[in-house]
Amino acid sequence: MEMLLSHEFWIGLFAIIWVNILLSGDNAVVIALAARSLPPKQQKQAIIWGSVAAIVMRVILTIVAVEMLKLPYLKIVGALLLLWIAVQLLVPEDDGGDGQAKTYGSMFAAIRTIMIADLVMSLDNVIGVAAAAKGNVVLLVLGLAISIPLIVFGSTLILKVMDRFPIIITAGAALLGWIAGDMLPTDPAIAEWVKANMDWLVSLWGAPIIGAALVVIVGTGLARRRPPLPENENA
Repeated sequence: MEMLLSHEFWIGLFAIIWVNILLSGDNAVVIALAARSLPPKQQKQAIIWGSVAAIVMRVILTIVAVEMLKLPYLKIVGALLLLWIAVQLLVPEDDGGDGQAKTYGSMFAAIRTIMIADLVMSLDNVIGVAAAAKGNVVLLVLGLAISIPLIVFGSTLILKVMDRFPIIITAGAALLGWIAGDMLPTDPAIAEWVKANMDWLVSLWGAPIIGAALVVIVGTGLARRRPPLPENENA
């Protein structure tokens, strides 16, 4: 009760919510991308459950983030995984059957994609949240929980924009490729070598540009080889 009456608590809570809003734009994009091929009812469920699962994972990750980011090769693996996810988001799903089983299978696949992508993208972002919490786990959990409706709203809004402007899908996947490219050369295992030999990858945004271009080229190339989704897929 004393904690709730403390002005430091409320300042910290506001800081966590604000930091999470600023850092969750890319998360809202990936949630919308992962849910876009589902029927409207499953879209809402995937967005809500995907957002909740992502926030829970972010709480856990934030608690151990500082030590995790010191591990070599973690960012490299995460960046490669994020590149793969971004490419897959550009490729239409195979229409390999009908019925409720396929629908819910796709929904759980979307939730899984949301969780994995959020985990990878949060490797750097959670540092800001952890700093705002100043070691107060209760404050951390409460602040992130309050942020869930904001992420859900952002994802829903982006999903509606994607329906009207499909180019947003490609732009969203490119954003994930940019994030992956920005993450990879900062891994402790190669950061010093990159700085000494290929500093342009970081200083001139070479790696993020390559990551975004790679996702668009590979993703659109694979998408052309797949048959288009039926017109009633999202009906």
